Amino acid sequence: MQQIDDMEVPILNDNNSNRQKSLGQDRDGFGHQQKDSEGSMESPNLEFEYGDTDSFTAELSELYSYTEEPEFSLNRDYFEEDFKNHVKGRRWMELSLEEQKTYVMRLLDALEVTDRDKRLKVARAILYLAQGVFDECDTETDVLYWSRHNVFLLYDMGIFTALLELLSMEIDNNQACSSAVRKPAISLADSTELRVLLSIMYLMVETIRVEMDSDAPERKTAREAFKAELGSPLYNGEPFALLLFTMVTKFCSMNAPHFPMKKVLLLLWKTILFTLGGFEELLEMKVRVRERLNLPPLPEDSIKVVRNMRAASPPASAMELIEQQQQQKRGRRSRRPLVKQDSLDTYNERDPFKNDDARDEEDDPEDVDSGIEGEVDPLDRDVIIQPPPPPPPLRPPTERVSFPKGLPWAPKVREKDIEHFLETSRNKFIGFTLGNDTETLVGLPRPIHESVKTLKQHKYVSIAEVQIKREEELQQCPMTMGDEEVEETPTEILYLGMLPNLSQYVIALLKLLLAAAPTSKAKTDSINILADVLPEEMPITVLQSMKLGIDVNRHKEIIVKAISALLLLLLKHFKLNHIYQFEYVAQHLVFANCIPLILKFFNQNIMSYISAKNSICALDFPHCVVHEMPELTAESLEAGDTNQFCWRNLFSCINLLRILNKITKWKHSRTMMLVVFKSAPILKRALKVKQAMMQLYVLKLLKIQTKYLGRQWRKSNMKTMSAIYQKVRHRLNDDWAYGNDIDARPWDFQAEECALRESIEKFNTRRYDKNQNSDFIPVDNCLQSVLGQRVDLPEDFHYSYEMWLEREVFSQPIQWEGLLQAQ
Repeated sequence: MQQIDDMEVPILNDNNSNRQKSLGQDRDGFGHQQKDSEGSMESPNLEFEYGDTDSFTAELSELYSYTEEPEFSLNRDYFEEDFKNHVKGRRWMELSLEEQKTYVMRLLDALEVTDRDKRLKVARAILYLAQGVFDECDTETDVLYWSRHNVFLLYDMGIFTALLELLSMEIDNNQACSSAVRKPAISLADSTELRVLLSIMYLMVETIRVEMDSDAPERKTAREAFKAELGSPLYNGEPFALLLFTMVTKFCSMNAPHFPMKKVLLLLWKTILFTLGGFEELLEMKVRVRERLNLPPLPEDSIKVVRNMRAASPPASAMELIEQQQQQKRGRRSRRPLVKQDSLDTYNERDPFKNDDARDEEDDPEDVDSGIEGEVDPLDRDVIIQPPPPPPPLRPPTERVSFPKGLPWAPKVREKDIEHFLETSRNKFIGFTLGNDTETLVGLPRPIHESVKTLKQHKYVSIAEVQIKREEELQQCPMTMGDEEVEETPTEILYLGMLPNLSQYVIALLKLLLAAAPTSKAKTDSINILADVLPEEMPITVLQSMKLGIDVNRHKEIIVKAISALLLLLLKHFKLNHIYQFEYVAQHLVFANCIPLILKFFNQNIMSYISAKNSICALDFPHCVVHEMPELTAESLEAGDTNQFCWRNLFSCINLLRILNKITKWKHSRTMMLVVFKSAPILKRALKVKQAMMQLYVLKLLKIQTKYLGRQWRKSNMKTMSAIYQKVRHRLNDDWAYGNDIDARPWDFQAEECALRESIEKFNTRRYDKNQNSDFIPVDNCLQSVLGQRVDLPEDFHYSYEMWLEREVFSQPIQWEGLLQAQ
């Protein structure tokens, strides 16, 4: 398996001492960015709502670099020059719909001219239409209205298909590729044609993708038709997304360094989002699949649960803990008033797990900081995990086993967990086991009966378990089960197209993610992702340099945003379509060092990254084409916008955490990678971001590795442990908090990955290898039928027929006696 060539992350290549130095990975996170932790308690709650994308205008503005701003007027000039020659004395808005269609048809014809410069001028005129004929508009709303009107018009006239043909020509333009390879420095000018074509296509995909209440029925029909067109193998027998994946791999192999990668990635992400569906569509599809498989409904709407969560206070820093421990040793710590510690009281006053007795809290050094925080939200106070007290004798038994209503998630139990629990119980009380039998409880004490009943009440059968069981049956009985009926969904079509080159696509995306990560250092041999942001003439003033610096940082942030969202979408859709499709992509990600790459990304001042102000509002589209350009100064650029956080950076961080969760969940070998790369202090620092969804996925990653981190880590990080208990879903017999689980022992994890890989290969061979059933083709034993079959012979066979008879038949002695004896 090929890995990322330039993945020189310190996690992988340095020795232990350098690794600790580069990652700051002592168990408490001490020694790295101490200043970050100071004042962490004052970090505000972030009013961030996670979704498929940012606002429509923000998504449009991120398509353009600030260095492309002069091209807006260029597009307008080429359009007006052509428009005035054919429609005299009138404006675009004054034309009737039929006249507009006639003009667009004329532009479509002009796109087919052989002259490259003329073709570019026409493409710029079409881009101006897609941008909303902004010179005729007074407000941003007008620009967006006319942009939407024109985009649907362009689609109806078949512009997208024509642009696709031009894009294929540009991709295969070997002359442009070879000249770009030879150039020492690549700039915006080298990718002009590609940028114009990709910009039009992006505006069409993004505008048609976003549904509005005011859309006419014709537009809704056009949206569905365009969606089906993009997801079907209509373009050279493969979906449109595969053409963009090919551009990504060609760029990363250094064969086409002039490709505008940011625009390609944005268009690829929006194409996948449009054709496969976003997170809410995914949830709807999941509900439908569960109904089809006769599985019980989902216990809750995960999107709503996460949105209703509240952020918790970040855990205390290592410096604070050390100071507190030193004060304890000197005996100088003053007794503070008791504080109500059990935050679950805010959820449910009758919590059966609550300890009603007030306890002296002096024994936990991490909780001292709660006394100096002043007034805090009850949800932000510490939670102490305590053993449940004996219930009062008069309390009804129904209350004793009731579920704390305030916990956000309903607990889940797998069939495997029930089997494991019964196996352990039978070994303990009876002395033998009954295999996978979960019904027979003979000989087991009453409490075990109650436990099994509770486990079965919360039993959850996932779609993946059903798919794995079905696949095992198909592998074991190929003749009996017959051919599997595979539904031709857009996800299935995409996977089938990606399958031959999947590893190349994954490695290319991770190379780009590495190059765009803020923690990456510039290397001479790394890929240049700034080809579509650097101007032909480098800046000469301080103001120009600041503007370009902001543009470059913004450019990298947008690339990270697109790749993280794209990978997450692919993983989620493949997992729903078939678990082994998801496992195949996830395994390629792991083999290509995705885990240390994401950890390296988070090994930075994450608060600074999320609050970065790499935007110039005055230069954002469509603001810059409607309003007068204010005078930019170094002070105004340095001040940035007034937003509390950067939406795209927080979005990227959550996506990367979700990807890390996806590829490590239930995989002990990959969880051990998190432990080996000492991810705990890195993830703990990410808890400083007071945003509930981000904290949830950080806590999930910490939860799966707590059993491997040792008792001392758990003891000194009780606040983090409490937050895990409070916010992450409970598995009823998961011993994550104490580390006594059998899975915590160091088994041969390589065997686990090998077994998974073997299952994936069997699945891919059975479903997608057309030659794999040759052993099961029926044999015709009838002599007359076999001799009567028509055999295709070479054209020159009749010339040498007599020679063939003489050599193969007449000259060969036949031992008839031997044949009779055999009878």
